Amino acid sequence: MRDLSLHILDIAQNAIAAKADLITISLTAEGRPAVLKVVISDNGRGMDPDFLEKVTDPFTTSRKTRQVGLGIPLLKQSAELAGGVFNIKSVVNEGTEVSATFPVDSVDRIPAGNVDDTLVMLIASHPEIDWEIRFASEDQQFEFSLADIKKALQGVSITNKHVQEWIQNTLSEGFRSVFGGVLDEVN
Repeated sequence: MRDLSLHILDIAQNAIAAKADLITISLTAEGRPAVLKVVISDNGRGMDPDFLEKVTDPFTTSRKTRQVGLGIPLLKQSAELAGGVFNIKSVVNEGTEVSATFPVDSVDRIPAGNVDDTLVMLIASHPEIDWEIRFASEDQQFEFSLADIKKALQGVSITNKHVQEWIQNTLSEGFRSVFGGVLDEVN
């Protein structure tokens, strides 16, 4: 995959397929030298220990339509090629947490990509899910809770054009304000 946003999309799609109704996506940059950490957690059906042990093998998948599952193995490979670490934890009927770290200054770190656009698309496609988004660096923090926004909207649909524009602008500004001085590709 070309960038981090595509990895986020893939792992979030796994959480959706696992029937999660709460998905948390967190990106943090901390330390000297800085390390970008991505954590995607859900409250879906989780994985049994045998499947979890094999999930980083590209020839292990829960899909019935094909015999290859590349998302998790490619995220693991991207993190490790950049000098980072990949981890996955899962408990049946409780959910899954996928995390990957990327040294910010590594020449092998994949770019962030269009993280904010990806998140907006996920929210618009699955407004029934409670999405929690967190961005943090040593100087800035941003939090977004779709459940809080739904409550404040008092019945106005999340799919309303003006609400979608507001979500897009809020996530874009949050991403820029947190990572604009940390990740080279973010203005």
